[in-house]
Order: sequence, then C-alpha cells, then structure tokens
Amino acid sequence: MAHVVVVGAGYAGVMAANRLAAVGRSDVRVTVVNPRPEFVERIRLHEHAAGGSIAVQQRRGLLHRDVRVRVATVDEIAERSVRLEGGAALDFDYLLYAVGSTAAPGPPGCEYACGIADLAGAQALRGRLPELAAGARVVVIGGGLTGIETAAEIAYRYPSLAVELVSRSVAGWLPESSRASIEGKLAKAGVRLRTGLRVTGIRPDGVATDAGLLPSDCTVWAGSFGVPDLALRSGLPVAADGRLRTDDTLVCVDHERIVGIGDAVAPPRHVGEHLRMSCQAAIPMGAHGADTVLALIKGERPEPLSLGMAGQAISLGRRDGFIQATHRDDSAREFVLSGRVAAVVKERVCRFTLTSMRIPRAYRWLPGPTSAVPVPNSIAVR
Repeated sequence: MAHVVVVGAGYAGVMAANRLAAVGRSDVRVTVVNPRPEFVERIRLHEHAAGGSIAVQQRRGLLHRDVRVRVATVDEIAERSVRLEGGAALDFDYLLYAVGSTAAPGPPGCEYACGIADLAGAQALRGRLPELAAGARVVVIGGGLTGIETAAEIAYRYPSLAVELVSRSVAGWLPESSRASIEGKLAKAGVRLRTGLRVTGIRPDGVATDAGLLPSDCTVWAGSFGVPDLALRSGLPVAADGRLRTDDTLVCVDHERIVGIGDAVAPPRHVGEHLRMSCQAAIPMGAHGADTVLALIKGERPEPLSLGMAGQAISLGRRDGFIQATHRDDSAREFVLSGRVAAVVKERVCRFTLTSMRIPRAYRWLPGPTSAVPVPNSIAVR
C-alpha cells in the first residue's frame, strides 16, 4: 500500500488529499498533517478580522472520509519520513508539499501591528477593532489585494473609524483605469489613501514613513507574502525566495517522491511564471499534484502542469467590488465588472472554493497560456 502524506491543509492540500482519496483505490492511504484541526478560509480573513464572518471551517464535511488527519507541526522532511514537533516520525511513500504562504517579514516594529495573513493576526484584529473609540485612526499598510480588501472591509463595518491605506501605490499591477476605479471606490467607502509613501517602521503610536510619522491607534500589516522555510531546513532544493523547486509536473527536482503544490512551490518559468500566490492557482495545483502522485504510483510519467488564470476579484466591503478579467497568462483584459454585481460574483466565487474541494474528481481548470486545446473551466478565485 502506498502511503501519501500531505503536509499542509490549505486550499492546495485539501484538494490534493480529497482527489487522491476520491479515486477509491484500496492500495493508497492518505494522511494530512497540519498544525490546526480546522480549515482556514484565507480569502475571508479580512472579513473575519472586521467581524463580518468566521473564516474557520470544520474539516468534517470538507475532507474526504477516508483521509486521516494528524494535528501536528512538521519540523523536517527526510528521505522517506517527516519528523514532527516533539520527535515523532511519520513514514511516507510519496509526499505532497503544501505548506502554503504567510506574511513576509515586515519593517522594524511589526510586533506593534496586527497581521492579516493568518488566523492569529486576523483574530487579534477582530478583538482590537471593537475597543477603538469613534474617530480612532486605523492605518493599513499595503496596497495589494489583501490591504485593499482589509481597509475597505474595516471602513464598511466600522464607519466611525478613520481608516487609512498606506502604500507606494494601490493595485499598481493593474491598468491605470482599473487603479483609478479602485481608488475612487476606496475613497467613497471612507478610506483615506496615502500613496507614494515608503514605510520605514511601525511604532506603538503610529507608522514611520519617508515623509514623517502617521499617527495610528491600530496598525494593520498587509504586506507581501513569503513562504515557510521547511523545504530549506530540510535540505530540499529551493528558489531564492524559499519556494520548493519542481519540474514541470510538480515533482521536486531532486526528490522523485516529493510533489509540490500551492503557494510554496516554484515550478519552471514556462509553466509557472504567471502564477500568483492565490487559491486560484493553489486549488488546481492541488488537483494536478494529486494526479501526478497517482501517475507515479502507477509507474507512469506524470503530465506537465498547464494552468491558466481567469481574473482578479476584489471585495470592497459587502456591497461593492471590482473584477479585472485577465488573459490566461494573468495579464489584464479590457473587460471589468464593478459595483454590487461584482460583489455578488466575488461572494459566489469564494463559496465555490469549498464546493470544488468537495467534488475533487469532477474539478477542472483553465489550461495554461501555451495550451492549444481548451478545457472546461471551474470558477477561478483569487
């Protein structure tokens, strides 16, 4: 019997585990190892932090009934086993590396800010916001999707607070017209934009920038993402940013029994250069990784990854949103969707992430930019 260990139970890990188990092979056993017993909907952490929803789902009903769960932290990956925190070991025949991403190191003083990249940070912010008096200043650092959604959500839930978004730019990767639309919507929602600034540090009473100190009663760090250093610590091949290096089938370049999926993986540029850290990429990577493992078990050569992007959906509170359609290489198309309709679409897309993991064998995804034959696309998400 082949024992497959999945390290990490985020979007990629759950999809992979379920797709493997749903095959119904009696000679394949699947164990998921994760520090938490629950599933965290990271795409809802900004809602959780603002008190609008709960971003935690019980794994019962989400994971396939035949998947075993080990609540533990993996300290190291060895040749055919993983060493768990506390010294226990778990043997594997194949391993799916799905450790996901977390907040990248921030400026000096980040301990004075609430993070938004994980449940602990979102939970801390959820408890802090109701304690603030009317007129208190909340400064969100970061002009990416996380910062935009967090600032808008706080402004929507707490209209009495003075919410500011600090960044060099807002949605700087999008076309100028899209950026202008998003900035206008943030301003309309009550978010004051502080663009063109570089944050140099965080203090208990404010945010230090190259233009001086911005007073803050509550600071939120919503900067870029990084990855855990498990692969590096385990002596596995990694890219400069710490992501596990794989071939075009997602097999680790130096370990044929390890398959990488999700945010913490760096496939070759010709199949993965356009992929953002997102569940839009993680879920299909999880499905493809499961198919890769099944091929390896059968002694067959796995298929190369082919994955295209569909768009970028941004929530701006509960009643407004913005969706930028993209080509499969993630470059912007002319079509955009805005307003209440975009908010409804974004919500349905978020709900579909859970549905897709519950029907893993039926899940299909958009092929990559170089694919010639289109494949039916499941709804893609950020």
